[in-house]
Amino acid sequence: MKYQIVPVTAFSQNCTLLWCEETRDAAIVDPGGEAEKIKRAVAQCDINVSQILLTHGHLDHVGAAQQLADHYQVPIIGPHPADAFWLDGLPAQSRMFGLTECAPLTPTRWLQEGDSVTVGNTVLSVLHCPGHTPGHVVFIDKVSRLAQVGDVIFNGGVGRSDFPQGDHQALITSIRTKLFPLGDDITFIPGHGPMSTLGQERKTNPFVHD
Repeated sequence: MKYQIVPVTAFSQNCTLLWCEETRDAAIVDPGGEAEKIKRAVAQCDINVSQILLTHGHLDHVGAAQQLADHYQVPIIGPHPADAFWLDGLPAQSRMFGLTECAPLTPTRWLQEGDSVTVGNTVLSVLHCPGHTPGHVVFIDKVSRLAQVGDVIFNGGVGRSDFPQGDHQALITSIRTKLFPLGDDITFIPGHGPMSTLGQERKTNPFVHD
């Protein structure tokens, strides 16, 4: 699995292009905004977008999803249905953050714990990791040992839990019981900031270290 991170929006959100080296089939993960910038990155990588993947329903992760889905004529997949209220409330989120108006969004396919998503010849496993939002999901490529974790865990931090239906203890439980058991060698792309490994965070992250 190959990837390229495309920072977007005033929140420097890590939109990620993920693609299968063999087929050039690609997914756009968490396109939070700046659709034209994302389109240029896709063209430069010479990949074929087949789907949009969403980890959760916050505006800075989904703001350009519908525009890109319409442009490439592809489905929007994820998050878990517990985040439906966030996607229904995108206009209010737009006003709250002073960003471009974003219409309510309904994905083509909701995701559940244990589901999988195929990108070319690569299979991404889906984990439901609530806490930052109730319907947050994580995508894992167990072969490449790469995870797309959204706003669950960061390099040196964890996601906020002070939003509606956020739950700090659920977030910590998700990290300790679902992510850490995947293995210290898992490299992850967070929703914001630099990449890290689960092993590094297990040893040094002040919120969840051993």
